[in-house]
Amino acid sequence: MDREQEEMQFLGFCGVYRESYNIIFACRKIFSKITLTLILPLSFIFLIHIEVSNILFSKIIKNSQQMMETPQDTPQYHNLSNMLSSEWATLMLFKLFYFTFLLIFSLLSTSAVVYTVASIYTERELTFSKVMTVVPKVWKRLMVTFLCTFGALFVYNVMAVFVFIIWALTVGGRSGGVGIFVVLTFFYFAGFVYLTVVWNLASVVTVLEESCGVGAMVKSNELIRGKMGLSVLIFLKLVVSFGLIQFLFKKTVVHGWRLGSVDRTLYGIVCLVLFSQLYLFQLVIQTVLYFVCKSYHHQNIDKSVLSDHLEVYHGEYEPLKVKDVQMEECHV
Repeated sequence: MDREQEEMQFLGFCGVYRESYNIIFACRKIFSKITLTLILPLSFIFLIHIEVSNILFSKIIKNSQQMMETPQDTPQYHNLSNMLSSEWATLMLFKLFYFTFLLIFSLLSTSAVVYTVASIYTERELTFSKVMTVVPKVWKRLMVTFLCTFGALFVYNVMAVFVFIIWALTVGGRSGGVGIFVVLTFFYFAGFVYLTVVWNLASVVTVLEESCGVGAMVKSNELIRGKMGLSVLIFLKLVVSFGLIQFLFKKTVVHGWRLGSVDRTLYGIVCLVLFSQLYLFQLVIQTVLYFVCKSYHHQNIDKSVLSDHLEVYHGEYEPLKVKDVQMEECHV
């Protein structure tokens, strides 16, 4: 980073994007290795999941329709029933493996990128081998934060379902019910986006500070105050970008839609590269946003102290402690 931390607070939407791009470009060799080692497999898992899920689910729908048209208590009906049960079991097992490997590579990628950006910030020498040595130590802490966030999102969704059930039982069919439903839906998505933004920043806090789990989420919530608009805008922009890549993959690879004589495989490779680069960009943006929020709240981190805590001593990783963050209130 070529900016002092005091200046980071003034970065806007374009400034955060520009700073993130400069960081990636300045250390493109290390980021390229991280991408090939961790992010590219993650992207492949995500995209191939769409293709395989579509194939399995299509078979389930086809057999379900045939089963509905077949008389019960016939050999063909029982064969279709057994086949359908087997296909559902295969789909569930595939989903389990998918989410497991996606989570593992997601946590490893976050650990590697956040650690790398923080090392660049401290202007110390960095090698890919050092990054990969630290990653296994950090991702366990990220798992704790993920589980806490997952629990919070689960509770939030259960409460949302409960609220919508009350709406359906009380004012669902009455005059003004649709308007209330729209308002409830808006607040639901606003809360969901808020929790996701807090989770993204909490992942960076987990890697760079001693907090993890609920503590990291609380710290993230405090940091994000005053920069909520910027954080949400960046999040929505990235969601739209990921959505466009996913839409392109479904149309060109899954459903075989073509532009000219371009082959499905080439479309798949293009989507894979785009997704992996965007995912790397997202992780760097999250880390830059962390420093922006720190600067906004005048929590200036001593670079030399952060550098010491990012060092690897005999394979042990030491996160940044609260006492190493200098709280400085700037009065105008």
